[in-house]
Amino acid sequence: MLNLESRGIPVVGVATTEFIEAAAVQSEALGFDPAYIWVPHPIQDRTDDELHALAARHVDEIVAALTDQG
Repeated sequence: MLNLESRGIPVVGVATTEFIEAAAVQSEALGFDPAYIWVPHPIQDRTDDELHALAARHVDEIVAALTDQG
């Protein structure tokens, strides 16, 4: 993410709530605070239909973060 942002390419991380603390630690270590969209954990056991519904619920939030409209 840092590499892309440094090249002017907007990024947003999408991760489960399980990784909020780890992302904060990494952000602090790198001195880089990227946008994140947090989704409920876990996702690995979800069906394709459930994952599509999850993505649909968050797509506007992701687009807003990428375009600084959030």
